Amino acid sequence: MRELQIVNAAELAAAYARAEYAVALDGDALLLRVGRPARDLEAYWPARQYGFITAWNPASVPHSDAANEAANAALIARLDAIGVPRQPAHAYDKDGHWCEAGWLLGDVDEALLDRVGREFGQAGVLAWTFGEPVRLRMLMPRPAQPVPEACIDWAGA
Repeated sequence: MRELQIVNAAELAAAYARAEYAVALDGDALLLRVGRPARDLEAYWPARQYGFITAWNPASVPHSDAANEAANAALIARLDAIGVPRQPAHAYDKDGHWCEAGWLLGDVDEALLDRVGREFGQAGVLAWTFGEPVRLRMLMPRPAQPVPEACIDWAGA
């Protein structure tokens, strides 16, 4: 497991909550937003529990494309070994300065999602139950300063 050394967890959580997430299903890009239900996606690909995870840029530190692709291949192998259904997805900022490939997971337990996120050095993942709003799970302790965004859970030790 990789140790996260984040300077400002509150700012990072706010950025992740503002990001946009998209899932590619049958040629369509279905959008996900933290704090909003994912009705279109859920109608297209029903599951009880959902998650979004990436292996790119561990600890929110930019890595080369080659390093990110290698981490993604290791994540795919890990997800396949566990037997979690997955669909291609990505996360990006609205300004187009940042984009990461990732995976939408179906019927994945939050504890497993958190564990795999930590294994791949991720600061956060998305998780939600069918019909409920998408939630951001920050895999670090809650910061002392307030975080204004709703739908953020702090799963840190």
